Amino acid sequence: MNLAAAATNESLAQTSNVLIYSSMAVYTLAFFAHIAEWLLGSRSKVARTAAALTGDARAASTAGPVTIQVAQQGGGTATLERPQIITRSAAGTRDLPDGPGAHGGDAQGDLYGRMAISLTILAFAVEAAGVIARAMSVQRAPWGNMYEFNITFSTVAVGVYLTLLALKKNIRWIGLPLVTTVLLDLGLAVTVLYTDSDQLVPALHSYWLWIHVSTAIFCGAVFYVGAVGTLLYLFRERYESKLAAGGRPGSFATSVMERLPASATLDKFSYRVNAAVFPLWTFTIIAGAIWAGEAWGRYWGWDPKEVWSFITWVAYACYLHARATAGWKGRKAAYLALIAFGCWLFNYYGVNIFVTGKHSYAGV
Repeated sequence: MNLAAAATNESLAQTSNVLIYSSMAVYTLAFFAHIAEWLLGSRSKVARTAAALTGDARAASTAGPVTIQVAQQGGGTATLERPQIITRSAAGTRDLPDGPGAHGGDAQGDLYGRMAISLTILAFAVEAAGVIARAMSVQRAPWGNMYEFNITFSTVAVGVYLTLLALKKNIRWIGLPLVTTVLLDLGLAVTVLYTDSDQLVPALHSYWLWIHVSTAIFCGAVFYVGAVGTLLYLFRERYESKLAAGGRPGSFATSVMERLPASATLDKFSYRVNAAVFPLWTFTIIAGAIWAGEAWGRYWGWDPKEVWSFITWVAYACYLHARATAGWKGRKAAYLALIAFGCWLFNYYGVNIFVTGKHSYAGV
């Protein structure tokens, strides 16, 4: 009998599989709740805001306080002034407010949004339990192959999102693309990348597995959140440009785009997220080099995984440098950020699946 297989707790491994499938079911419910929030909440308010911006962006930027009349007891009215919240666009050529749906929208939209978040929290808890059960089934870190890396990565990505929400950051707009990609990630994991629970090869028996791989997963999750913000920025910026040029986007585009913050807000969010996690990605590469020195007797050998980790580092360094020194903002910086995340994705999927190297010992 295979000793590695004998050391595997098959009951816990099966429990892990059931929990992962259960989390996918709950994520699916969260997906439909987010769809309802985006399409059914704040539709009349969205239409009014878009109409006000269409063909008159300068007027929107120079508008004064919003006047509200409130009825008083005993007759008469009181006039209140609420200042308009204006956000400078990344291009600096026009001022546009955040979409009304960016912070919850009306009561109906807010109800669907809270349902989506509650379901996402439940799915996160179930998926995290699945990852823990997988680890307990073999008494090791739950990222010895691509399947385990995938389920851990998606768990951490959702955890980052929920943490930012808990810190009172208005990022509910990430919920729909996040849940969508998590479902795709888990679908890929349980079909193409699934690997039976088993022990690690000798090369991976090191405390550096906990340090190096865990930081790589966390960095990837944060880079992913930044990439979502960057991609949504490109859509929102194009929408704002069309409004500024006097165009009239379709009702569907208006309903969706007005669920997002202004492009300047998205641009700033993505930059801050990427800048915050970049030092940790630097540490991840250094930790990997130290582990390589212990395992293979050399710190750097231009292995494909090492090369693409470095390429990813250079791409993000160029993006941050361009933002800080050359003043790159807007679309140019966004394209560079997406190229950098594309390098991370290839390092994650492409190198492991299509390229053979010293990091191929774990299989998929």
